[in-house]
Amino acid sequence: MGLLGMMGDSFGCSATGERLVSAARDGDIQEARALLELNPRLARYSTFGIRNTPLHYSAAKGHHEIVSLLIETGVDINLRNCRGQTALMQACLYGHWKVVQILVLFKANIHKKDCFSGATAIHFAALKGHTRCIRLIAADYVPSLPDFWSIMRGTATGETNKEAFDAANLQRLVNAKSDGGVTPLHLAALHGHAESLQLLLDLGASVSEVTVNDGSTIDLIGSGSTALHYAACGGSAVCCQLLIAAGAHMGAENANGLSPLMVARSWHKTGAEGVLSKQPEGRLLILPSPYLSLPLMSIVKIARECGWRKTSASSSSCHDPCVICLEMECTVAAEGINRLILMLNSCTSSYPFSYGFTMF
Repeated sequence: MGLLGMMGDSFGCSATGERLVSAARDGDIQEARALLELNPRLARYSTFGIRNTPLHYSAAKGHHEIVSLLIETGVDINLRNCRGQTALMQACLYGHWKVVQILVLFKANIHKKDCFSGATAIHFAALKGHTRCIRLIAADYVPSLPDFWSIMRGTATGETNKEAFDAANLQRLVNAKSDGGVTPLHLAALHGHAESLQLLLDLGASVSEVTVNDGSTIDLIGSGSTALHYAACGGSAVCCQLLIAAGAHMGAENANGLSPLMVARSWHKTGAEGVLSKQPEGRLLILPSPYLSLPLMSIVKIARECGWRKTSASSSSCHDPCVICLEMECTVAAEGINRLILMLNSCTSSYPFSYGFTMF
């Protein structure tokens, strides 16, 4: 074949690849399926420059059916773009928990770090306060035990199944550090995502982790800052209360000699300043995050072992609630399992949340 012939094939492949990218971005499942049937290798196509694949685009846009289709073609689920970001990171950043659920089911690597900030998928979820995504990322680490919260808090009574989960690896996940020593808890605190912050605390996030000066990040608060410093900078009184209730040191000073109260004052965050200016009278009683009640470890295990398929509401005899929001009817069943409480398609409602602050 001559040079012109090879160039023609190259340009043709590139044009078809761009069509698949457009279909993935726009959610055109028919177009995507037709293109992949003609050439399954198109699933590995990546755009010039940013190097995003169709999997990245469909994950970022929340088109979970196309994500499933691409996975069925055998595409590498952990493909990175030029920033080192995976489809899981993109889905977590934009809060597309249905996509996260699929990627977790197919064992996407939750520990990979992006090249620019060293952030993992859980950092991206915490940054934007996507609590469902955080819970799904931790699905393989949180056992379906009714006393899990008590075990993590050290208040469980009687015998507990200590071999049911790996607490050390769970805490390593939630305390992962990006560049500058920033943890997911720092990010949730800074941006006032109290719901995500409480779940991270319940999963074992440490309130004593501090940022570091690594020369590659800009830290306007100062190195040596705890999550409470970040909550003070963000101005969330609720986040400050949650961290203090979890044992955060109100008088801790960072490398600039600033306490959380001083940070709140310097950033003119009067709401946080009121919480940080005095010791709480009594002890705050915090209810467990409602997301801990979701038995995801068991559900994911069943789905992986038995397979899963999407079902229509009319043909399904399952009337169990979705394990993500506990409100909508589930629309996914496992092959051979009639009552798998797993949902991919219909749930869009929010899970009711309460901080449950009481003094005693």
